[in-house]
Amino acid sequence: MKWILIAGMVGILAGSASALFLAGLELATDSRMSHPWLLYLLPVGGAFMSYLYYKYGKNAGKGNNLILEAIHHGKETIPLRMAPLVLGGTILTHLFGGSAGREGTAIQMGGSLAARLGRLLRLDAADTRIILMCGISGGFGSVFGTPLAGTVFALEVLAIGMMRYEALLPCFIAGFVGSVVTDAWGIHHVHFNIGSVPALSWLVLLKVLIASIAFGLTALLFSTLTHWVKKVYVQWIKHPAMRSFVGGLVIILLVFIFGSRDYLGLGIPLIEQAFGGQVPDFAFLAKLLFTALTLGAGFLGGEVTPLFVIGATLGSTLGAVFHEPFGFFAALGFIAVFSGAANTPLACFVMGIELFGSGASVYMLLACIVAYLFSGHTGIYTSQQVGASKSKLFILKGGETLSDLNRKE
Repeated sequence: MKWILIAGMVGILAGSASALFLAGLELATDSRMSHPWLLYLLPVGGAFMSYLYYKYGKNAGKGNNLILEAIHHGKETIPLRMAPLVLGGTILTHLFGGSAGREGTAIQMGGSLAARLGRLLRLDAADTRIILMCGISGGFGSVFGTPLAGTVFALEVLAIGMMRYEALLPCFIAGFVGSVVTDAWGIHHVHFNIGSVPALSWLVLLKVLIASIAFGLTALLFSTLTHWVKKVYVQWIKHPAMRSFVGGLVIILLVFIFGSRDYLGLGIPLIEQAFGGQVPDFAFLAKLLFTALTLGAGFLGGEVTPLFVIGATLGSTLGAVFHEPFGFFAALGFIAVFSGAANTPLACFVMGIELFGSGASVYMLLACIVAYLFSGHTGIYTSQQVGASKSKLFILKGGETLSDLNRKE
């Protein structure tokens, strides 16, 4: 009864915050589409938000990694100011044309609000970890309309190869309530039609296996490039506001080089085109580059929706190569690239079922597992612990994080 009440409260807070965020995001996107000149304010907008974080954000600048560290060690305090800062910063990123997502914002808002609720309720260390996991589940489930995936994601994202079940029921309640509350606020989520699913055969399984390896390697490329870009920016430009200003100029330059604005913002139209087989062959690389350069420069927003775009467009391209339905391979790429980048194959599999139905469940599970394995010990969350190695070739100590592994290299 205790956790039904507490997790339900977290779901209400996270769902309401996601509804506000998604409404603001839609308004920002519509404004950018109606006023193309807003792109030229991207450097100024990025510098403004980076300065606010530099001046007032303190440890909130760690983003999702701060929440993971607080769950692992309990030493970090998650400030309430994280919620309004990341909300405003992400909306500004999308208003001016940065390529970013929305999951990071929803998780940070959910975690920040859950942390404040936990302090008000005077929860002990063990219960604080659970309520923070509820914040992750409520934020993820509400922003995508996938409460079951949100539940599994909160349990799975903490450590690669391991899941924590003590928060299973609270996370489910928070994810479910968060999704219901977001819907109750009149927010509707975008859905995509997978179309026809090929009959189960060895030939199709082989094609899916090859495509899934490509999905995993693409996730590896995305994570590695994003972290490398961030490292280069930090080394070359010391002040965070100036980093974002220069990063905004780079994105504007890319728009002129590619001659297209399709790769700005969330990229939802690209996903729609991917399911119809109407995207350029290398659209996934362009979106990958735009997103890595946006996030690496310090702009706010998540990685997951761009990963959906990258995966769906790559899947659509591979569908044409393998002479298989575009929508089918786009759906596999949609969840598999995210699986590899976040190291959450089960959550992504569940998301696939929630979004596309169970007709392709065998193919979806295969794609998520293979992409997870081939992405290596990399990921978009550097504070993610490595609970179990993906291969016997890599001997890892207990409790190491992806950040620790990067320092070794």
